[in-house]
Amino acid sequence: MTDALKRLSDEGVAIWLDDLSRKRITSGNLAELIDQQHVVGVTTNPSIFQKAISAGDGYEQQLADLAARKVTVEEAIRMITTADVRDAADILRPVFDATGGQDGRVSIEVDPRLAHHTTPTIAEAKQLAWLVDRPNTLIKIPATKAGLPAITEVIGLGISVNVTLIFSLERYREVMDAYLAGLEKAKAAGLDLSLIRSVASFFVSRVDTEIDKRLEKLGTDEAKALKGKAALANARLAYEAYEEVFSSDRWAALDKAGANKQRPLWASTGVKDPAFKDTLYVDELVAPGTVNTMPEATLEATADHGGITGDTVRGTYDAARADLEAIGKLGISYDDVVQVLEDEGVEKFEASWNDLLKSTEAELERLAPSEG
Repeated sequence: MTDALKRLSDEGVAIWLDDLSRKRITSGNLAELIDQQHVVGVTTNPSIFQKAISAGDGYEQQLADLAARKVTVEEAIRMITTADVRDAADILRPVFDATGGQDGRVSIEVDPRLAHHTTPTIAEAKQLAWLVDRPNTLIKIPATKAGLPAITEVIGLGISVNVTLIFSLERYREVMDAYLAGLEKAKAAGLDLSLIRSVASFFVSRVDTEIDKRLEKLGTDEAKALKGKAALANARLAYEAYEEVFSSDRWAALDKAGANKQRPLWASTGVKDPAFKDTLYVDELVAPGTVNTMPEATLEATADHGGITGDTVRGTYDAARADLEAIGKLGISYDDVVQVLEDEGVEKFEASWNDLLKSTEAELERLAPSEG
Protein backbone atom coordinates (compact mmCIF):
# COMPACT_ATOMS: atom_id res chain seq x y z
CA MET A 1 0.00 0.00 0.00
CA THR A 2 1.60 3.23 -1.15
CA ASP A 3 0.46 6.52 0.33
CA ALA A 4 -0.59 7.88 -3.03
CA LEU A 5 -3.65 9.44 -1.39
CA LYS A 6 -1.43 11.49 0.93
CA ARG A 7 0.71 12.59 -2.03
CA LEU A 8 -2.45 13.58 -3.90
CA SER A 9 -3.64 15.55 -0.90
CA ASP A 10 -0.23 17.22 -0.54
CA GLU A 11 -0.49 18.35 -4.20
CA GLY A 12 -3.58 20.40 -3.25
CA VAL A 13 -6.25 17.93 -4.40
CA ALA A 14 -9.06 17.45 -1.89
CA ILE A 15 -10.20 13.80 -1.84
CA TRP A 16 -13.95 13.38 -1.53
CA LEU A 17 -15.91 10.13 -1.50
CA ASP A 18 -18.60 9.83 -4.18
CA ASP A 19 -20.92 7.65 -2.09
CA LEU A 20 -23.04 7.64 1.06
CA SER A 21 -25.32 5.20 2.85
CA ARG A 22 -26.61 4.84 6.39
CA LYS A 23 -24.57 1.66 6.81
CA ARG A 24 -21.41 3.58 5.87
CA ILE A 25 -22.27 6.12 8.58
CA THR A 26 -23.34 3.76 11.39
CA SER A 27 -20.61 1.14 10.84
CA GLY A 28 -17.88 3.72 11.33
CA ASN A 29 -16.66 3.22 7.75
CA LEU A 30 -16.95 6.91 6.81
CA ALA A 31 -15.03 7.96 9.91
CA GLU A 32 -12.38 5.35 9.04
CA LEU A 33 -11.99 6.67 5.48
CA ILE A 34 -11.55 10.20 6.86
CA ASP A 35 -9.01 8.95 9.39
CA GLN A 36 -7.01 6.59 7.18
CA GLN A 37 -7.62 7.46 3.52
CA HIS A 38 -7.39 11.28 3.55
CA VAL A 39 -11.09 11.65 2.65
CA VAL A 40 -12.22 15.22 3.41
CA GLY A 41 -15.69 15.38 1.84
CA VAL A 42 -18.66 13.40 0.52
CA THR A 43 -20.83 13.81 -2.57
CA THR A 44 -24.22 12.20 -3.11
CA ASN A 45 -26.60 12.10 -6.06
CA PRO A 46 -30.00 10.53 -6.77
CA SER A 47 -28.36 7.32 -8.08
CA ILE A 48 -26.31 6.91 -4.89
CA PHE A 49 -29.38 7.34 -2.65
CA GLN A 50 -31.46 5.02 -4.82
CA LYS A 51 -28.81 2.31 -4.43
CA ALA A 52 -28.38 2.86 -0.68
CA ILE A 53 -32.06 2.97 0.26
CA SER A 54 -32.99 0.07 -2.06
CA ALA A 55 -30.27 -2.02 -0.36
CA GLY A 56 -32.23 -1.31 2.81
CA ASP A 57 -29.47 -1.48 5.43
CA GLY A 58 -30.40 0.71 8.39
CA TYR A 59 -33.51 2.38 6.94
CA GLU A 60 -36.24 0.03 8.23
CA GLN A 61 -37.06 1.81 11.49
CA GLN A 62 -37.22 5.27 9.95
CA LEU A 63 -39.37 3.94 7.10
CA ALA A 64 -41.73 2.30 9.63
CA ASP A 65 -42.03 5.58 11.54
CA LEU A 66 -42.69 7.50 8.34
CA ALA A 67 -45.31 4.92 7.29
CA ALA A 68 -47.03 5.29 10.67
CA ARG A 69 -47.17 9.06 10.12
CA LYS A 70 -48.63 8.51 6.62
CA VAL A 71 -46.21 10.95 5.02
CA THR A 72 -46.02 11.31 1.24
CA VAL A 73 -43.31 9.37 -0.55
CA GLU A 74 -41.53 12.65 -1.49
CA GLU A 75 -41.45 13.74 2.14
CA ALA A 76 -40.21 10.30 3.21
CA ILE A 77 -37.30 10.46 0.77
CA ARG A 78 -36.35 13.96 1.90
CA MET A 79 -36.47 12.91 5.59
CA ILE A 80 -34.28 9.87 4.89
CA THR A 81 -31.71 11.55 2.63
CA THR A 82 -31.34 14.70 4.74
CA ALA A 83 -30.87 12.53 7.85
CA ASP A 84 -27.95 10.75 6.16
CA VAL A 85 -26.44 14.03 4.95
CA ARG A 86 -26.81 15.62 8.40
CA ASP A 87 -25.09 12.64 10.09
CA ALA A 88 -22.29 12.61 7.51
CA ALA A 89 -21.87 16.39 7.95
CA ASP A 90 -21.49 15.88 11.71
CA ILE A 91 -18.81 13.21 11.16
CA LEU A 92 -16.97 15.59 8.80
CA ARG A 93 -17.36 18.64 11.06
CA PRO A 94 -13.81 18.42 12.51
CA VAL A 95 -12.42 18.52 8.94
CA PHE A 96 -14.65 21.52 8.17
CA ASP A 97 -13.35 23.33 11.26
CA ALA A 98 -9.70 22.39 10.60
CA THR A 99 -9.80 23.63 6.98
CA GLY A 100 -11.62 26.88 7.75
CA GLY A 101 -14.75 25.67 5.94
CA GLN A 102 -13.06 24.65 2.70
CA ASP A 103 -13.51 20.89 3.12
CA GLY A 104 -15.51 18.64 5.43
CA ARG A 105 -18.43 19.16 3.05
CA VAL A 106 -21.38 16.93 2.18
CA SER A 107 -23.42 17.54 -1.00
CA ILE A 108 -27.14 16.89 -1.50
CA GLU A 109 -28.96 17.41 -4.79
CA VAL A 110 -32.18 19.23 -5.57
CA ASP A 111 -34.94 17.02 -7.00
CA PRO A 112 -33.62 16.14 -10.50
CA ARG A 113 -37.11 16.56 -11.95
CA LEU A 114 -36.62 20.31 -11.43
CA ALA A 115 -33.49 20.50 -13.63
CA HIS A 116 -35.17 22.65 -16.28
CA HIS A 117 -37.13 24.88 -13.87
CA THR A 118 -35.42 27.82 -12.18
CA THR A 119 -37.89 29.00 -9.52
CA PRO A 120 -38.65 25.54 -8.02
CA THR A 121 -34.91 24.78 -7.98
CA ILE A 122 -34.27 27.90 -5.89
CA ALA A 123 -37.13 26.99 -3.53
CA GLU A 124 -35.87 23.41 -3.18
CA ALA A 125 -32.29 24.57 -2.50
CA LYS A 126 -33.53 26.84 0.30
CA GLN A 127 -35.64 24.02 1.74
CA LEU A 128 -32.74 21.53 1.67
CA ALA A 129 -30.37 23.99 3.33
CA TRP A 130 -32.97 24.53 6.05
CA LEU A 131 -33.72 20.82 6.48
CA VAL A 132 -30.09 19.69 6.76
CA ASP A 133 -29.20 22.75 8.84
CA ARG A 134 -25.44 22.22 8.85
CA PRO A 135 -22.89 24.85 7.79
CA ASN A 136 -20.82 22.22 5.96
CA THR A 137 -23.52 21.27 3.43
CA LEU A 138 -23.37 21.99 -0.29
CA ILE A 139 -26.62 22.07 -2.25
CA LYS A 140 -26.21 20.50 -5.68
CA ILE A 141 -27.77 22.38 -8.59
CA PRO A 142 -27.35 21.07 -12.17
CA ALA A 143 -25.61 23.31 -14.70
CA THR A 144 -28.57 23.36 -17.08
CA LYS A 145 -29.65 26.65 -18.69
CA ALA A 146 -32.41 26.88 -16.05
CA GLY A 147 -29.91 26.01 -13.32
CA LEU A 148 -27.59 28.98 -14.02
CA PRO A 149 -29.89 31.75 -12.68
CA ALA A 150 -30.79 29.47 -9.75
CA ILE A 151 -27.08 29.19 -8.87
CA THR A 152 -26.74 32.99 -8.85
CA GLU A 153 -29.85 33.42 -6.69
CA VAL A 154 -28.92 30.68 -4.18
CA ILE A 155 -25.31 31.90 -3.81
CA GLY A 156 -26.74 35.42 -3.40
CA LEU A 157 -28.73 34.14 -0.41
CA GLY A 158 -25.52 32.90 1.22
CA ILE A 159 -26.15 29.19 0.55
CA SER A 160 -23.10 27.17 -0.54
CA VAL A 161 -23.53 25.29 -3.83
CA ASN A 162 -22.05 22.32 -5.67
CA VAL A 163 -22.81 22.90 -9.37
CA THR A 164 -23.20 19.51 -10.99
CA LEU A 165 -23.43 17.95 -14.46
CA ILE A 166 -20.92 20.24 -16.20
CA PHE A 167 -19.63 18.77 -19.46
CA SER A 168 -18.73 21.68 -21.74
CA LEU A 169 -16.12 24.40 -21.46
CA GLU A 170 -18.62 27.05 -22.54
CA ARG A 171 -21.12 25.97 -19.87
CA TYR A 172 -18.35 25.88 -17.27
CA ARG A 173 -17.54 29.52 -18.00
CA GLU A 174 -21.25 30.31 -17.58
CA VAL A 175 -21.20 28.50 -14.23
CA MET A 176 -18.26 30.56 -12.99
CA ASP A 177 -20.04 33.70 -14.19
CA ALA A 178 -23.21 32.64 -12.30
CA TYR A 179 -21.12 32.10 -9.15
CA LEU A 180 -19.46 35.51 -9.37
CA ALA A 181 -22.85 37.15 -10.00
CA GLY A 182 -24.17 35.38 -6.90
CA LEU A 183 -21.25 36.63 -4.81
CA GLU A 184 -21.89 40.16 -6.07
CA LYS A 185 -25.53 39.85 -4.97
CA ALA A 186 -24.47 38.50 -1.57
CA LYS A 187 -21.98 41.35 -1.18
CA ALA A 188 -24.67 43.93 -2.04
CA ALA A 189 -26.92 42.31 0.59
CA GLY A 190 -24.19 42.73 3.21
CA LEU A 191 -23.52 38.98 3.64
CA ASP A 192 -20.18 37.61 4.83
CA LEU A 193 -18.62 36.30 1.59
CA SER A 194 -16.04 34.24 3.46
CA LEU A 195 -18.80 31.87 4.60
CA ILE A 196 -19.98 31.07 1.05
CA ARG A 197 -18.33 28.13 -0.73
CA SER A 198 -18.83 26.48 -4.08
CA VAL A 199 -17.40 23.73 -6.23
CA ALA A 200 -18.05 23.19 -9.95
CA SER A 201 -18.41 19.49 -10.76
CA PHE A 202 -16.85 18.92 -14.16
CA PHE A 203 -17.68 15.40 -15.37
CA VAL A 204 -14.81 13.36 -16.77
CA SER A 205 -15.24 9.68 -17.69
CA ARG A 206 -18.57 10.11 -19.49
CA VAL A 207 -16.85 12.37 -22.04
CA ASP A 208 -14.49 9.55 -23.02
CA THR A 209 -17.32 7.01 -23.05
CA GLU A 210 -19.32 9.06 -25.57
CA ILE A 211 -16.43 10.26 -27.75
CA ASP A 212 -14.60 6.91 -27.75
CA LYS A 213 -17.81 5.20 -28.90
CA ARG A 214 -17.87 7.59 -31.88
CA LEU A 215 -14.12 7.11 -32.55
CA GLU A 216 -14.57 3.33 -32.47
CA LYS A 217 -17.37 3.63 -35.01
CA LEU A 218 -15.04 5.53 -37.38
CA GLY A 219 -12.61 2.65 -36.97
CA THR A 220 -9.53 4.30 -38.54
CA ASP A 221 -6.09 4.11 -36.93
CA GLU A 222 -6.18 7.87 -36.51
CA ALA A 223 -9.51 7.66 -34.67
CA LYS A 224 -8.37 4.78 -32.44
CA ALA A 225 -5.19 6.69 -31.51
CA LEU A 226 -7.38 9.43 -29.97
CA LYS A 227 -9.32 7.11 -27.67
CA GLY A 228 -9.01 8.03 -23.99
CA LYS A 229 -7.76 11.55 -24.72
CA ALA A 230 -10.92 13.69 -24.86
CA ALA A 231 -11.93 13.62 -21.20
CA LEU A 232 -8.51 14.64 -19.89
CA ALA A 233 -8.15 17.34 -22.56
CA ASN A 234 -11.59 18.72 -21.70
CA ALA A 235 -10.91 18.76 -17.95
CA ARG A 236 -7.46 20.30 -18.35
CA LEU A 237 -8.87 23.11 -20.48
CA ALA A 238 -11.52 23.64 -17.80
CA TYR A 239 -8.69 24.25 -15.34
CA GLU A 240 -7.17 26.75 -17.74
CA ALA A 241 -10.53 28.58 -17.81
CA TYR A 242 -10.64 28.47 -13.99
CA GLU A 243 -7.16 30.04 -13.76
CA GLU A 244 -8.22 32.77 -16.18
CA VAL A 245 -11.51 33.67 -14.44
CA PHE A 246 -10.03 33.61 -10.95
CA SER A 247 -7.22 35.96 -11.90
CA SER A 248 -9.57 38.56 -13.47
CA ASP A 249 -10.26 42.07 -12.17
CA ARG A 250 -13.84 41.06 -11.47
CA TRP A 251 -12.60 38.28 -9.19
CA ALA A 252 -10.01 40.55 -7.54
CA ALA A 253 -12.79 42.84 -6.23
CA LEU A 254 -14.61 39.87 -4.69
CA ASP A 255 -11.38 38.36 -3.37
CA LYS A 256 -10.72 41.64 -1.58
CA ALA A 257 -14.18 41.37 0.01
CA GLY A 258 -13.28 37.93 1.45
CA ALA A 259 -14.81 35.65 -1.21
CA ASN A 260 -13.61 32.10 -1.87
CA LYS A 261 -12.71 30.71 -5.29
CA GLN A 262 -15.13 28.19 -6.75
CA ARG A 263 -12.95 25.07 -6.92
CA PRO A 264 -13.09 22.76 -9.92
CA LEU A 265 -14.27 19.30 -8.84
CA TRP A 266 -13.47 16.28 -11.02
CA ALA A 267 -16.61 14.11 -11.00
CA SER A 268 -17.34 10.80 -12.70
CA THR A 269 -13.74 9.69 -12.13
CA GLY A 270 -14.36 5.95 -12.15
CA VAL A 271 -12.78 4.51 -15.31
CA LYS A 272 -15.36 2.78 -17.54
CA ASP A 273 -13.03 1.30 -20.19
CA PRO A 274 -10.99 -1.70 -18.92
CA ALA A 275 -8.30 -0.83 -21.49
CA PHE A 276 -7.35 2.22 -19.39
CA LYS A 277 -5.59 2.30 -16.04
CA ASP A 278 -8.24 2.41 -13.31
CA THR A 279 -6.67 5.52 -11.72
CA LEU A 280 -6.36 7.44 -15.01
CA TYR A 281 -8.71 10.28 -14.02
CA VAL A 282 -6.91 10.73 -10.70
CA ASP A 283 -3.27 10.45 -11.77
CA GLU A 284 -3.71 12.73 -14.79
CA LEU A 285 -5.81 15.46 -13.17
CA VAL A 286 -3.56 16.63 -10.36
CA ALA A 287 -3.65 20.40 -9.90
CA PRO A 288 -3.72 22.68 -6.86
CA GLY A 289 -7.06 23.89 -5.55
CA THR A 290 -9.11 21.05 -7.07
CA VAL A 291 -11.36 18.33 -5.66
CA ASN A 292 -11.49 14.75 -6.94
CA THR A 293 -14.64 12.91 -5.84
CA MET A 294 -14.11 9.17 -6.21
CA PRO A 295 -16.28 6.09 -5.97
CA GLU A 296 -14.83 3.74 -3.34
CA ALA A 297 -13.31 1.40 -5.96
CA THR A 298 -11.31 4.32 -7.44
CA LEU A 299 -10.28 5.48 -3.96
CA GLU A 300 -8.98 1.99 -3.14
CA ALA A 301 -7.23 1.66 -6.52
CA THR A 302 -5.49 5.02 -6.00
CA ALA A 303 -4.41 4.04 -2.49
CA ASP A 304 -3.03 0.76 -3.84
CA HIS A 305 -1.30 1.77 -7.09
CA GLY A 306 -2.05 5.40 -7.96
CA GLY A 307 0.76 7.14 -9.84
CA ILE A 308 0.86 10.60 -8.32
CA THR A 309 3.80 12.41 -9.91
CA GLY A 310 2.97 16.05 -9.21
CA ASP A 311 0.95 18.55 -11.24
CA THR A 312 -0.36 16.86 -14.42
CA VAL A 313 -2.61 19.69 -15.60
CA ARG A 314 -0.75 22.99 -15.91
CA GLY A 315 1.48 23.10 -18.97
CA THR A 316 -0.73 20.67 -20.91
CA TYR A 317 -3.17 23.17 -22.42
CA ASP A 318 -1.75 23.31 -25.97
CA ALA A 319 -1.66 19.51 -26.21
CA ALA A 320 -5.20 19.33 -24.81
CA ARG A 321 -6.45 21.80 -27.41
CA ALA A 322 -4.71 19.81 -30.15
CA ASP A 323 -6.41 16.58 -29.01
CA LEU A 324 -9.89 18.13 -29.08
CA GLU A 325 -9.17 19.75 -32.46
CA ALA A 326 -8.02 16.42 -33.90
CA ILE A 327 -11.26 14.78 -32.71
CA GLY A 328 -13.27 17.63 -34.25
CA LYS A 329 -11.45 17.22 -37.58
CA LEU A 330 -12.68 13.62 -37.73
CA GLY A 331 -16.24 14.97 -37.82
CA ILE A 332 -17.11 14.39 -34.17
CA SER A 333 -19.03 17.44 -32.96
CA TYR A 334 -17.95 18.60 -29.48
CA ASP A 335 -21.16 20.63 -29.09
CA ASP A 336 -23.29 17.61 -29.91
CA VAL A 337 -21.36 15.35 -27.51
CA VAL A 338 -21.67 17.70 -24.53
CA GLN A 339 -25.38 18.31 -25.17
CA VAL A 340 -26.04 14.56 -25.38
CA LEU A 341 -24.14 14.06 -22.12
CA GLU A 342 -26.04 16.81 -20.29
CA ASP A 343 -29.39 15.46 -21.48
CA GLU A 344 -28.43 11.90 -20.52
CA GLY A 345 -27.09 13.06 -17.14
CA VAL A 346 -30.37 14.74 -16.23
CA GLU A 347 -32.35 11.74 -17.52
CA LYS A 348 -30.25 9.23 -15.54
CA PHE A 349 -30.67 11.13 -12.27
CA GLU A 350 -34.39 11.55 -12.93
CA ALA A 351 -34.75 7.82 -13.64
CA SER A 352 -32.90 6.98 -10.40
CA TRP A 353 -35.15 9.39 -8.50
CA ASN A 354 -38.26 7.79 -10.00
CA ASP A 355 -36.96 4.32 -9.08
CA LEU A 356 -36.33 5.61 -5.56
CA LEU A 357 -39.88 6.98 -5.37
CA LYS A 358 -41.31 3.62 -6.45
CA SER A 359 -39.21 1.47 -4.11
CA THR A 360 -39.78 3.81 -1.14
CA GLU A 361 -43.52 3.89 -1.81
CA ALA A 362 -43.57 0.07 -1.80
CA GLU A 363 -41.71 0.02 1.53
CA LEU A 364 -44.07 2.58 3.09
CA GLU A 365 -47.06 0.47 2.01
CA ARG A 366 -45.47 -2.72 3.34
CA LEU A 367 -44.68 -1.13 6.71
CA ALA A 368 -47.96 0.80 7.12
CA PRO A 369 -49.71 -0.15 10.39
CA SER A 370 -52.92 -2.13 9.85
CA GLU A 371 -55.03 0.01 12.16
CA GLY A 372 -55.31 3.80 12.23
